[in-house]
Amino acid sequence: MNNLPSVRGTLTRQRPLADLTWMRVGGPAEVLFQPADVQDLSVFLAALDPAIPVFPMGVGSNLIVRDGGISGVVIRLGRGFNSIVISEGEITSGAAALDAHVARRAADAGLDLTFLRTIPGTIGGAVCMNAGCYGTYVADVLKSVTVVLRDGSVTEVSSDALHLAYRQSRLPEGAVIVAATLVPPKGDPDMLGQRMADQLAKRDETQPTRDRTAGSTFRNPAGFSSTGQADDVHDLKAWKVIDNAGMRGARIGGAVMNTKHSNFLTNAGDATATDLEDLGELVRKKVYDSQGIELQWEIKRVGHQKRI
Repeated sequence: MNNLPSVRGTLTRQRPLADLTWMRVGGPAEVLFQPADVQDLSVFLAALDPAIPVFPMGVGSNLIVRDGGISGVVIRLGRGFNSIVISEGEITSGAAALDAHVARRAADAGLDLTFLRTIPGTIGGAVCMNAGCYGTYVADVLKSVTVVLRDGSVTEVSSDALHLAYRQSRLPEGAVIVAATLVPPKGDPDMLGQRMADQLAKRDETQPTRDRTAGSTFRNPAGFSSTGQADDVHDLKAWKVIDNAGMRGARIGGAVMNTKHSNFLTNAGDATATDLEDLGELVRKKVYDSQGIELQWEIKRVGHQKRI
């Protein structure tokens, strides 16, 4: 990939990505671009050969980069994209702002985004995946997003136009989210703070928060409503069907299904991306063979199986 556009940010060829993901595995980006700001990103995409693929990457909290790495340009937003502005009951957050930081700032202002407090990752990723817990989803509070399209144009997209559904959205092809505007319900700051503290305590008690994981590996095998949201009538949990298949603690190489919570695929120290993905697929097979349930990956897996 020659003659890349000039930038004010940073372009790095063959940049290893393992240290940028929570799982600490995976090969390099053919090119990693860390734009200085929205204008820098816009000018770069406008000048980039349209045939070159781009992949926006957050903090790698819900991601396995395969051992062969990623072709094209990986775009990782940084400090120029992490502002949080609160005005008249709305929060406009840069896409790189951490979910937890946004939740805390909102609570201090008497706005309830407590569901985001225990979700690892950034606001951009939360929008892409329509992240949610405790019965609330991004779709419930999102007003609009600002995106840079593949041709470099900057535009605002309404929440409705994203067609947010369970763990998915329909962004324009090649679009990079740079900001999101949220309209949360109001709440008492002290009560919101206590709720978040309780949520964190419960999470740390039940989940392996000190291990190398990427959050929940598989979606709960629940039913779905007509709007695409999980149907709470179906309370089947992924960890339960994994346990029923005898896969708690299962291991391939350095990959293990965590013994504290079996829906957390874990790098026990020396796993490769292939180890992790192979173990996940083995779990899916065992669950299907034993119970006729087809687990769906929640962790996103990208890149090439073999080195570029």
